[in-house]
Amino acid sequence: AKLIFTTSLFLGTTITISSNHWITAWAGLEINTLAVLPLISKSHHPRSIEAATKYFLTQATASTLVLFASMTNAWHTGQWDITQLTHPTSCLILTSAIAMKLGLVPFHFWFPEVLQGSPLATGLLLSTIMKFPPVVLLVMTSPSLNPTLLTFMAISSAALGGWMGLNQTQTRKIMAFSSISHLGWMTIIISYDPKLTLLNFYLYTMMTAAVFLILNTNNTLSLSTLMTTWAKNPTLSAMLLLTLLSLAGLGPLTGFLPKWVIIQELTNQDTAIAATVISLVSLLGLFFYFRLADWATITLPPHTTNHMKQWHTNKPVNTSIAILTTMSTMLLP
Repeated sequence: AKLIFTTSLFLGTTITISSNHWITAWAGLEINTLAVLPLISKSHHPRSIEAATKYFLTQATASTLVLFASMTNAWHTGQWDITQLTHPTSCLILTSAIAMKLGLVPFHFWFPEVLQGSPLATGLLLSTIMKFPPVVLLVMTSPSLNPTLLTFMAISSAALGGWMGLNQTQTRKIMAFSSISHLGWMTIIISYDPKLTLLNFYLYTMMTAAVFLILNTNNTLSLSTLMTTWAKNPTLSAMLLLTLLSLAGLGPLTGFLPKWVIIQELTNQDTAIAATVISLVSLLGLFFYFRLADWATITLPPHTTNHMKQWHTNKPVNTSIAILTTMSTMLLP
């Protein structure tokens, strides 16, 4: 069953990103949604069933809006081609549909809840590969979308992702808010240079995958259990520190590269104010990455925690974790 679900997931993604016609893009999105639902509700815990229901409802609404936008456009222009989205109302509806698919502000409420209810491995899929088809659709339609609206949504996503992540104690929710603020950075540049959006998405995927795999290896679901992980695998904790700082966008790590080129491009496009504002609000995100990193590596004893210390493990670290953490710290230097 797992094989069928993962195959369908990749199939749906491939159908969407390789399609020219709106209906095939929509079909790919639907296959994706249906394939990931069993992976979310796998544990049959009430929380995960709730997460799967929320996920299904939001994604179904978003898919309906995608169909509605493309049909309105076809009605007015006779075009079913994705790149020929010219009718202004269709563009507005499509922007809201894709924002709902991605979890951009103001349609972000479902994402932290769904991520909190799913296992870490599914959380990784939800925050990386499930975001890929909508991002591609956004890139393909970007010339006809409204830049002011996108910039507004982007800045509010970066700000809210930072603010709401400040007080969280659950690692999955923190990763969800981090994802929302990163999506803000991707959206702000899309009307000027869509290639930078894709670059940012690839690097974000790599760093997020590294963080999720490390959390999965340590079986860390909340900050209080993160305090005891250094005893189990000190090297992995040190790598988690570096990857989190990279995700926060500190130079000279990989995560600094997309922020750097995006700010540069925004300044070249005479939107220096937007660049300044989004840089300032991403400092909020920096705080909670620091908090995660601090709890993972700097809270060594003596400190008060009621949790059992974990046994030190001598198992070699998974190769994919090694490759991903190295890339998410070393690509820019």
